[in-house]
Amino acid sequence: MIQKKSYNPNFNHEYREEIKHVSREPKRTYDTKRPPEKEMIFGIRAVMEAIDAGKVLDKVLIRRDMSSAIGRELLMKLEGTGTQIQRVPMERLNRFTDKNHQGVIAFLSPIEFYPLENLVQNLFEEGKNPMLMLLDGVTDVRNFGAIARTCVCAGVDAIIIGARGSAAINGDAVKASAGALLSLPVCKVENLQNTLRYLQESGIRLVAATEHTDRNYTEVDMTLPTCIVMGSEEKGIYEENLKLCTDQVRLPMTGVIESLNVSVAAGVFIYEAVRQRNSKS
Repeated sequence: MIQKKSYNPNFNHEYREEIKHVSREPKRTYDTKRPPEKEMIFGIRAVMEAIDAGKVLDKVLIRRDMSSAIGRELLMKLEGTGTQIQRVPMERLNRFTDKNHQGVIAFLSPIEFYPLENLVQNLFEEGKNPMLMLLDGVTDVRNFGAIARTCVCAGVDAIIIGARGSAAINGDAVKASAGALLSLPVCKVENLQNTLRYLQESGIRLVAATEHTDRNYTEVDMTLPTCIVMGSEEKGIYEENLKLCTDQVRLPMTGVIESLNVSVAAGVFIYEAVRQRNSKS
């Protein structure tokens, strides 16, 4: 026999009082999604020593109002490393750690970055027909990881990203790529426009995915040395970068949604290149 619970007329009142009590607790001020400390370096001297030791840094956050001599020395050491540098308020730095960071936090990269010029030269010297992927403003780590995974599966030779305005290369990115980033060459460049010019001068066709054209993606010849250029879902390819591309093509859309997820679109372009190259051989 199931015993009925007696009604407590004070239950709702007690519950409301409990909620009031909980709401009085101070809110946490740190980011609960902060990276593991093993992926970060704190302090100006520690970051400079890491650079001198050859550590690969993905990003460095520097206190916005830092103007000390040692701070300028750090910036000089970071020049030419391809490391993304962000000037941020102290509050943001404090979200990542409770330790004395001295206004500087560096994020270690789990991968090595490849010099683009060396990579392209080596591909041609080895007699390969390069297929590259360039990402302009793709900042979502999961999309970046998914694209990297497709690149490895399809035999893409490398991914090219900008030093600024790109997804963080961290443990989450490696996880999203199912480990593909550990075997796929990634080139981080200072200036995407200069990079596009260099690729074009090297004889590599630049195929841009954009909705601002009527040309279908199957109409471009990707059996030649090719770099597929993808932009972010929100802004697409930066206009000045788009102008430098050899070909501008689009994916046909027939539904009410006007665009695909960038990682899905990248996969369609990559496998169209694979299809063409397999058909030619």
